[in-house]
Amino acid sequence: MDEVNIVEYDPRWQTLFAQEAERIWQVLGNDLVVEIEHIGSTAVPGMAAKPVIDIMVGVRSLIDAKSAVLRLESLGYVYWRENPDPGRMFFVKGMPPYGKQRTHHVHIVEVNSKFWQEHKLFCDYLRRHLEEAKRYEVLKRDLAESFRSDREAYTNGKNDYIRAVMAKAQCEKIGKIPY
Repeated sequence: MDEVNIVEYDPRWQTLFAQEAERIWQVLGNDLVVEIEHIGSTAVPGMAAKPVIDIMVGVRSLIDAKSAVLRLESLGYVYWRENPDPGRMFFVKGMPPYGKQRTHHVHIVEVNSKFWQEHKLFCDYLRRHLEEAKRYEVLKRDLAESFRSDREAYTNGKNDYIRAVMAKAQCEKIGKIPY
């Protein structure tokens, strides 16, 4: 497995997302894709992150999205067929042995799904609250130091923090002051 490596923010991440989103839209088309979002830490300006562009592709139907597999594979993505989450399709670009390191993740989900709503809400909240993004960055650096070779432990270590931020984001969304 590749190591967890947090790097300083790179303003090129926005351009890399836009270029890849355009390629994805070109191969999948308007009939399948409703919306494409840049999510994850690379989508938050100024925030250090793993240098992997997370792309969320919103579709009307995951059943119809099965046709995306071969088309995304033509762009160099590998489909995780054994994904235990039936609510999304997950693709990775650049992961060894197919490349030197991960460069992109694509999450195909239905636009009305919980995954879509929560990931968009979390990312938008961090973009609006840069002090919160800095706290998240510190946590991620600490976890990467502790779990450099264990992506699962790194990811699980963020869960409580993400739940707390999501509660704040939900409160903000409905105009309620969190206590």
